[in-house]
Amino acid sequence: MADLVDFSQPTLYLSAALIIFNPTFWNIAARQEYHHKSITKLAGGNALYGCYGLAVTIFVLGLIRDAVYERALRQQPTHPALLSFVSQGLAVGLVASGNVLVLSSMWALGITGTYLGDYFGILMDDMVTGFPFNVTGSPMYYGSAMSFLGTALWFGKPAGVLLTALVFVAYQVALQFEDPFTAEIYAKREREQKKKAK
Repeated sequence: MADLVDFSQPTLYLSAALIIFNPTFWNIAARQEYHHKSITKLAGGNALYGCYGLAVTIFVLGLIRDAVYERALRQQPTHPALLSFVSQGLAVGLVASGNVLVLSSMWALGITGTYLGDYFGILMDDMVTGFPFNVTGSPMYYGSAMSFLGTALWFGKPAGVLLTALVFVAYQVALQFEDPFTAEIYAKREREQKKKAK
């Protein structure tokens, strides 16, 4: 196993920690905002500015996580099987497809839809059901995981495949908290609208 993954490299653990930290952070921050308006208060009572502030924070944390991931890969052993023509082609396809899913979902949702605006009370008029949401209900998460895997294959690093598995698990755990909570936010709005209509 040591010839596949070098467990003595600190960057491997730092990368793993950031992969777990990021979705944990934004879920906790969003819940605090929803229940206590913590971020809105920091933004002087403006929910939109609070959402933009969280968006910038999440985006920067993502850049840091990605930079550490790439650095961790560079310090890991390369496996020749992952450097084949097929593997490299798959890497390009995964990164390209993953980026299409991520960027198109950001385009469809906008900044507030992408960065947890619903927790700030900034709700979308209607649920987005077109591309890429007609491909998967969580295009940002799956697209991101695909990009992680593609990068691992591009560099030929088994450690990257291992870290990608952690990305996938971290996102699946996040979805267990996010999906029902977000659904309840919109269900609550619907109930309130029905009451007003009576």
